[in-house]
Amino acid sequence: MFEKILIANRGEIALRIQRACRELGIKTVVVHSEADREAKYVKLADESVCIGPASSAQSYLNMPAIISAAEVTDAQAIHPGYGFLSENADFAERVEKSGFVFIGPRSESIRVMGDKVSAKQTMIKAGIPCVPGSEGALPDDPQEIIATARRIGFPVIIKAAGGGGGRGMRVVHTEASLLNAVTMTKTEAGAAFGNPEVYMEKFLENPRHIEIQVIADDHKNAIWLGERDCSMQRRHQKVIEEAPAPDIPRRLIDRIGERCADACKKIGYRGAGTFEFLYENGEFYFIEMNTRVQVEHPVTELITGVDIVQEQIRIAAGEKLSFRQRDIRLIGHAIECRINAEDPFTFIPSPGKITSWHAPGGPGMRVDTHVYAGYRVPPYYDSMIGKIISYAPTRDMAIRRMQVALTEMVVEGIQTNLALHRELMHDPSFIKGGTNIHYLEQKLAEMFPETEK
Repeated sequence: MFEKILIANRGEIALRIQRACRELGIKTVVVHSEADREAKYVKLADESVCIGPASSAQSYLNMPAIISAAEVTDAQAIHPGYGFLSENADFAERVEKSGFVFIGPRSESIRVMGDKVSAKQTMIKAGIPCVPGSEGALPDDPQEIIATARRIGFPVIIKAAGGGGGRGMRVVHTEASLLNAVTMTKTEAGAAFGNPEVYMEKFLENPRHIEIQVIADDHKNAIWLGERDCSMQRRHQKVIEEAPAPDIPRRLIDRIGERCADACKKIGYRGAGTFEFLYENGEFYFIEMNTRVQVEHPVTELITGVDIVQEQIRIAAGEKLSFRQRDIRLIGHAIECRINAEDPFTFIPSPGKITSWHAPGGPGMRVDTHVYAGYRVPPYYDSMIGKIISYAPTRDMAIRRMQVALTEMVVEGIQTNLALHRELMHDPSFIKGGTNIHYLEQKLAEMFPETEK
């Protein structure tokens, strides 16, 4: 086992990793920007290193600075968390070549799965169902592009091969607008991701977003840890996640989960990962694989009893999985609300000083956050300041516990999206379960027609 791990991230995930390390008896090094110098996790770390100014490009995305920090502190491994460099294959490779252990998949796995075209081709070979689409990147020939769209059938969606986070996508409903949409998406993809390649898929009208959590070791063991429903989202950004997914037959979930675990063995995957699917009319369609721990991992931890972050660390240290598939039992229901420092309905970021902070408590409640009264939310990074997770024997009870928790929670000094979560936890369609990925945007468009244009 490692003696010291460097945490190459910030915010609540940095504190989450730090807690996992402390439970395992591992010392931690936290790197931070000048803007995060006073953060709780920096104070709690065994060692901390300032790696640059507030700008992410000069700090949390600064590969040489992070590796140098690992060298001077004599860390053995680097945990990237999520976001920033967590799915950067070049960073993982540099960590490996510098003599450190990257706590995550091998760089070649990240590289294959980071390109949506190669990821889809790999999944098809591994037996994972995919959305009907183009065979690889779209060519330059306009007639071939049109022929591909006709074969798939409108509407279609044009996606950047190197995209992510909901960026680099364009839905096309008619042949007349197809070529212009392809050109625009290529231009955006090249500017945003350094890769102008795009591909085409059938656009599903009313799908749900279902994830399968997997974890695999270097000893040919791979299991799946149930599913998550992440359909409540706005502009491809998740707002609420829950596990298990309501109103999907278990036999269908079990079948796709087993396929995902088998795929991990076939491709030699190591570490934690998530297969993301669109689900419609009883069918699952692969869209991408996230080669890291997810923001929403707590809901899976609560229903399985598995500490995913600790398993990541054990696997990176060369150990076998500490459980087998037959040991995994999904018990109860968990719901996670992402708390962001932003206007609850316009979603404009709201950085500033938190003057008052009261987190909810009680049976079945978990709060993952790095903030406190007096903490100043910086304007330079993602607006998420914490996650509230409720757990109960049933979904109805988990919803009721979340309703109570959102009533108890107090955040003053800045705006947050608490009001939106309170609205959604009493929304009849959410309470019923099974809303699709477009539901929240449609609801907001009805409530605030000018805002959602």
